[in-house]
Amino acid sequence: MENAGLQNVENKTLLDYATHKLKKENITINIQNITRVNWDKIGTQLKEKLIFFLRKKRNRGKLMREKWLKEREKDSVRTQMFYAKKGIITGEMEYVAKVENLNPEFVRSEVARGRLIIPANINHKNLKPMAIGLASRCKINSNIGSSALSSDIEKEVEKAKISQKYGADTIMDLSTGGNLDEIRAAVIQASEVPIGTVPIYQILHDLGDNIEKLTIDKMLEVLERQAKQGVSYFTIHAGFLLRMMPEVAKRKMGIVSRGGSLMASWMLHYHKENPFYTAFDDILEICRKYDVSLSLGDSLRPGALADASDTAQLGELKVLGELTLRAWEKDVQVMIEGPGHVPLNQIERNMKLEQEYCHEAPFYVLGPLVTDIGAGYDHISSAIGATIAGWKGASMLCYVTPKEHLGLPNAEDVRQGIIAFKIAAHAADIARGRKNARNIDDEMSDARYNFDWNKQFELALDPEKAKEFHDETLPQDVFKEAEFCSMCGPKFCAYKITQNIMDDQESIQEIIKENEESEK
Repeated sequence: MENAGLQNVENKTLLDYATHKLKKENITINIQNITRVNWDKIGTQLKEKLIFFLRKKRNRGKLMREKWLKEREKDSVRTQMFYAKKGIITGEMEYVAKVENLNPEFVRSEVARGRLIIPANINHKNLKPMAIGLASRCKINSNIGSSALSSDIEKEVEKAKISQKYGADTIMDLSTGGNLDEIRAAVIQASEVPIGTVPIYQILHDLGDNIEKLTIDKMLEVLERQAKQGVSYFTIHAGFLLRMMPEVAKRKMGIVSRGGSLMASWMLHYHKENPFYTAFDDILEICRKYDVSLSLGDSLRPGALADASDTAQLGELKVLGELTLRAWEKDVQVMIEGPGHVPLNQIERNMKLEQEYCHEAPFYVLGPLVTDIGAGYDHISSAIGATIAGWKGASMLCYVTPKEHLGLPNAEDVRQGIIAFKIAAHAADIARGRKNARNIDDEMSDARYNFDWNKQFELALDPEKAKEFHDETLPQDVFKEAEFCSMCGPKFCAYKITQNIMDDQESIQEIIKENEESEK
């Protein structure tokens, strides 16, 4: 019987067939999770064919980008912005246009203008192009990374895979402990999404944690090393200038950015200007060479509501706007990083100020957190702010996990943070009126009203969690067709009661007739 279901199954329909067969298990098939599927009732032959098909599909994606890169390998400049300004629609732009349901020429024009970026290092060949900007869907980033107290390559790769499984659009490797080059190489190899880094972390690591040893030569060497590996965007803290230190002294919490605090330490020790600012033109040359986008870091983001929207934060933002123009002159793509901890009523103003000061470059925000007392639940307090930010102008939301302010997140924390921010980004897309953004919500409403439990699991942002919660009280297969859940039971389900009422069309028509007569 194992072969019976395979008689007419070709590669074109194989994935749909397997997904249908595994519907009761509620598993979304991809090459990462296929080995965890229970195949007892499906058969090993289907598994073998499916693994072959998925690997072939993944390799096609890699070959696709390799083909594009091969065609451009002799060009003197290979950044997406360079081609966009020349009127050239790259393969990456066409791919993004298809995914985002946009016109390719419009994508090209937005990249040329700087309102849309496609972070795609020429050495990350298994990357699937994606876009960040107001014209595209609101994106989310997942932060992973080791620390001096916890360093394991396999754990970081697991976090990267979980991030992709649950929908992270980019991943930042913020590792500070262990063999950073090996961790980064493994994460890039395991990722089809762009990988970002904060190079100052490796610079400090390589200097034996002594920031006073920092030199511009060392800084540039680390940047180029990471660019060669395939890092698609750098967070660099170039907008924090020495003259801003007096404003920092007025704050309740000073500097909460790790990179910002390190730059402050270096500047105060030598009483010299920020080396990232001093060497900015050299940094641009590296980015231009490998098509690394810049994520201009907010060293002075507020770490407390009391410090939000202060002179220090906004002063740095203006400098980031100046650096944006310099980067664009070199055909380097830019996004701007933002706060932080911000009261709900100040979020919209922060979005508008970034667009004004930074010439509408995409805004990439951390949260923002709308309260300082959510320890253990900061993925919730930040997702609230992120929803407003995405609605009012942010292009990408950096997730926050339940461990924020408390410790290094594990794989489960990563999952919770991603789901919280997928909700925020999706809600923002709906609020902004993005085409077809609400379609999946309407599908879910239909599935709920029709008691199609498996369809509900399938449409949920976290299908496994949805099924797990349902099955806590009603695990048997028969209840996947039941017209009630354990909350209301069979007699108190509002959907069922409403359906029974709607089935009584004679009574409905009588009410309609009475209403018409009363209006005469």
